[in-house]
Amino acid sequence: MAREVLWTAQEAADATGGENTRDWQATGLSLNTRNLEKGDLFFALQGPNFDGHDYVADAFEKGAAVAVVQRRPERLADDASLLIVDDTLGALNRFGAAARANSSAKFIGVTGSVGKTSIKEILRHCLSRQDVTAASAASFNNHWGVPLSLARMQRNAVYAINEMGMNSPGEIKELSKLVRPHVAIISTIEAAHFEFFKSIEDIAEAKCEIFEAMSTDGVAVLNRDHTLFDLMAERARENGVQNIIGFGESPQADARLIGYELFAEYSRVQADICGEILDYTISNPGFHWILNSLAALAAIKAVGADAKKAAAELSTLHGLPGRGEKTVLALANGKKFELIDDSYNANPASVHACINVLANATPDNAGRRIAVLGDMLELGRQSRKIHVDLAGPINDSGIDLVFTCGPHMEALHEALPANMRGVHKNNSQELAPVLAQALRADDVVSVKGSLGSRMSVIIENLKSLSAQNSGGQA
Repeated sequence: MAREVLWTAQEAADATGGENTRDWQATGLSLNTRNLEKGDLFFALQGPNFDGHDYVADAFEKGAAVAVVQRRPERLADDASLLIVDDTLGALNRFGAAARANSSAKFIGVTGSVGKTSIKEILRHCLSRQDVTAASAASFNNHWGVPLSLARMQRNAVYAINEMGMNSPGEIKELSKLVRPHVAIISTIEAAHFEFFKSIEDIAEAKCEIFEAMSTDGVAVLNRDHTLFDLMAERARENGVQNIIGFGESPQADARLIGYELFAEYSRVQADICGEILDYTISNPGFHWILNSLAALAAIKAVGADAKKAAAELSTLHGLPGRGEKTVLALANGKKFELIDDSYNANPASVHACINVLANATPDNAGRRIAVLGDMLELGRQSRKIHVDLAGPINDSGIDLVFTCGPHMEALHEALPANMRGVHKNNSQELAPVLAQALRADDVVSVKGSLGSRMSVIIENLKSLSAQNSGGQA
């Protein structure tokens, strides 16, 4: 099926102030030649360790319609389609701003210390079944991911969901200026980024920057159970946002959890979503998914979509790669084990959620519950204590073995009872083969760690070995 035109040469020139070398039309946008599709506009971004201009010729070989550049690269045909701008990252931001200005969609911005991508994916999954929905791909939530997501929006989008992340003060503010959300969700505030913030209150203040670009008829969706709810609500009001929806277990929550049942593979939920009683099933296990669903359903109701239909779709939402996706893999002896891929990122709250999901797993026969944990990063001077403090919840969870890697996780390894210690290694690459050798039939293995810990190395190794063990079928 042919893709619709997303940008024309004239629209791009109007948005950026750049100069076209010839007329063109683009059906998509790409920053990377590895996933570029024919007809895409290619942005030659520059960074400290790369220069996209070096790949412009490759982009055209793969079928790019045009390249956005700051200078004319080498190895190009004289008639190559170029949009020449003063700064490619600045141009990407202007693309995003123009797309936002020209869109009539309802925009939902999602931020928070944990759960951003999961809430974004719930919204995408549920709203796309009601009308045309644009959403950030993967975790495109930073200074290039947000404008790229905006610039990729379908022209006829009715709903648009943008995830917004940050490492330091001021970043959410700039992203919010681009998105200008009608509804803003703050999932929760947790101990993360302590390398850059002095306190959890400072983290909350930074997340509340999302309100600064909202209109006065906007809606803030906030965690009513959190001790900083009042602070966040006050910041919303200070920015003119008077419509505040609290979600959670609190009797004062507008999107309130009435009851739930947790199972190894799914959860059953009853909730009052702003006056509408909903009974639904979530196909992903874990209490954190229940809270995420409350926030998402509240936002869905706030943009005027059908919350009841959305809740029904939660039974068809499957685990996301790196965020709880489950796969049955093969061992060399023909036996199987289950892998829970929670490897994308980690902070204390998300590791606790990972532990709870694994604790509720029900291995067959003599299978074991095995946690594989890499360092949680950006925790500053509190890092060692935070890692050691995981020992108590893990010990109480019924988990059988814990394999660890990284200098911070060594402290947890030493704090665990001897019978729960698997193996500790310096990094994920060293741990991967040791873990693979230790697995037995019917084990349930959960892998978690910060992005910088590269726990995906372990996931890739296990899947590769499974493919070999099963004759090429992972």
